[in-house]
Amino acid sequence: MTTMKETEVKSISRNKLLGIAGLGWMFDAMDVGILSFVIAALAIEWSLTPEQMGWIGSVNSIGMAVGAFVFGIFADRVGRKKIFIITLVLFSVASGLSALAWSVGVFMFLRFFVGMGLGGELPVASTLVAESVEAKERGRVVVLLESFWAAGWLIAALISYFIIPKYGWQIALLITALPAFYAIYLRLNLPDSPQFTAKRVRDRTFKQNIKEVWSKPYVKPTIMLWILWFTVVFSYYGMFLWLPSVMVIKGFSLIKSFEYVLIMTIAQLPGYFTAAWLIEKVGRKFVLVTYLLGTAASAFVFGNAETTTLLIVSGAFLSFFNLGAWGALYAYSPEQYPAVIRATGTGMAAAIGRIGGILGPLLVGTLVMRNYEIGWIFGVFCIAIVIGVLAVIFLGKETKQLELE
Repeated sequence: MTTMKETEVKSISRNKLLGIAGLGWMFDAMDVGILSFVIAALAIEWSLTPEQMGWIGSVNSIGMAVGAFVFGIFADRVGRKKIFIITLVLFSVASGLSALAWSVGVFMFLRFFVGMGLGGELPVASTLVAESVEAKERGRVVVLLESFWAAGWLIAALISYFIIPKYGWQIALLITALPAFYAIYLRLNLPDSPQFTAKRVRDRTFKQNIKEVWSKPYVKPTIMLWILWFTVVFSYYGMFLWLPSVMVIKGFSLIKSFEYVLIMTIAQLPGYFTAAWLIEKVGRKFVLVTYLLGTAASAFVFGNAETTTLLIVSGAFLSFFNLGAWGALYAYSPEQYPAVIRATGTGMAAAIGRIGGILGPLLVGTLVMRNYEIGWIFGVFCIAIVIGVLAVIFLGKETKQLELE
């Protein structure tokens, strides 16, 4: 029987893990959030074309695809903790250096390495947390970990609103990069996943892990995750990296656009918290399907909104539903595999998703150049999200309170 003291120790340990992992997650979100505002500022300062703007976001996603695949495999080989630290170091250094970029080419080169660190860290972090908490609260804790993303986006929006117009995008990037080194310091004393330590999964080869992800027991969840990750990341980066720029296209000034996106960003927090509450009450599949359908509906209204009020309200709902779905996605993904291939399977799915993150911003840039309506462009993302929903409904299994292998 578990004593009150043992329960308290577990709670403190869980909260400490959530805080340390979440802090790094928050700095990652700050950087991605800042990038969407920086792209809008660079478009004016460097006279960028919509295609160049799209490529900045896509290069970031190319790095994330490489990082998710490579570091996911290494996390099953050398441990979650080591990769957790390495990816944050890579992300922090590259992000700080990108503030010194003097041309769009140099900026994109550095953004690739920022993306590598970011893409590698996120699936490894969710795997570490999922393996370190009890089944009855695992989904809720992982969604709460994801909620730090909303906090990071909110801080990014505040920095962008107050700093970029007055002091420039370089200062904004430095502000987001430097605090990440504190998160690195905190992680040095963080214990590794107990499941990784117990299973001694480091004795396996990379080839074995990749092959097993596609073995008969895991084919169905792997196909489901790849479709889901691709459609979610494709739509998220296509819409959210362009959000401030879309506001400018709709006729608002840069400062006013930043202000409206800041308001929309606040809605991300209740999106996460409601998803965290529901995920252990009604299950992963219900939350994913409901929040993704809410995302699709909100995106359709936002893309076709013609009044300021409708634009802000639909944008807030878009943030609410989309980020709640992201939380459920990170909780759901590690639960599809056993410990020996968990980081590999999650990392490979995330890497496929990042391909969508490459194509999404490029698609928007190309279609804007060809004078397509914003409503039509956002309609494409609605269709993609519905495809992801169908994959969950027909290929996904419910994993609520499932004991991990």
